[in-house]
Amino acid sequence: MHMIFRILMVYLNSKKASKLSIFDTSSVKMRATLTDIDFAGHINNGMYFSIFDLGRFDLMFRSGVWDIMSKNKWVPVVQTETITFRKSVRLGTKFSQETRLIGMDDKCIFFEQRIVVKGEIYARAYIATRMTSKKGAVSNEEILAAVGLELPADMVLPEWLHQWREDGALPSTRKPAPHNWIR
Repeated sequence: MHMIFRILMVYLNSKKASKLSIFDTSSVKMRATLTDIDFAGHINNGMYFSIFDLGRFDLMFRSGVWDIMSKNKWVPVVQTETITFRKSVRLGTKFSQETRLIGMDDKCIFFEQRIVVKGEIYARAYIATRMTSKKGAVSNEEILAAVGLELPADMVLPEWLHQWREDGALPSTRKPAPHNWIR
């Protein structure tokens, strides 16, 4: 099933699912479909990030953050992401896509996301996201204030994740980022 239809299904299912806090873990039950797999018969490595989008949307829908974002005309964007694979998810396999917010730094909101089959982690990703508006980046302080929450004191972002985001960042959109591989 194409992603736009899956997002619609996640949205509709979120209406009847239990409410969550943005600090809870979201779990979306799924099955590997023909549009997910590649010639090797398992979910294509690039498809995982689209599947992880669904988990973050589920968490935003069920926590009410999506409504706040829509009201403020904020758009979520990914700044950087990384994934590690353990096992292949083959066509027809039932799995859950688990999402939890794990912390923030001065610029980004970080998520850990997992693909889980029968209680076992098959893939894990870390994703650094931001909110943007027509005025530019929305600060995490503004987001938390709009949501009416504070970051829990025990939710401390591991230093290696902050450093990973910093080390992998491209220059700001206001600075040049020339490409010079081919001369």
